[in-house]
Amino acid sequence: MYLNTIQAAYGSRRKLKRVGRGIGSTDGKTCGRGHKGQKARSGGYHKVGFEGGQMPLQRRLPKVGFTSRLKKYSAEVRLSEINALNIEVIDLQVLIKNNIVPEFSKKAKIVNTGAVSKAITLKGISVTEGARQAIEAAGGKVEA
Repeated sequence: MYLNTIQAAYGSRRKLKRVGRGIGSTDGKTCGRGHKGQKARSGGYHKVGFEGGQMPLQRRLPKVGFTSRLKKYSAEVRLSEINALNIEVIDLQVLIKNNIVPEFSKKAKIVNTGAVSKAITLKGISVTEGARQAIEAAGGKVEA
């Protein structure tokens, strides 16, 4: 086999339509492009969404914010909710079991809202700086 003998398989390449070959060919004179206008010219195309100079729809409409894809799987827990539990060691499974976070949550974060009055140990749950200080002030600890 030589490089100069390689050919495409039969039928894999369609033959080009020969336009502009007289009135009897059905594609003579204007070659299927109609009369005048931008689409009749060579190189006469424009970008997607172009509306002839009018302000395009995607620029007329207002921008609308951003939705995080991670938001569905992360939950926020208040200190007061943690304080209501009668459990010393708290992890994500405990929060799911007690219906504090949804069951499809992959991570949770404790925020400093409310107060904690007993010593608790957090395992594998992230905390804000204020919540960490409140838990440690009550005699608890936060483990990674």
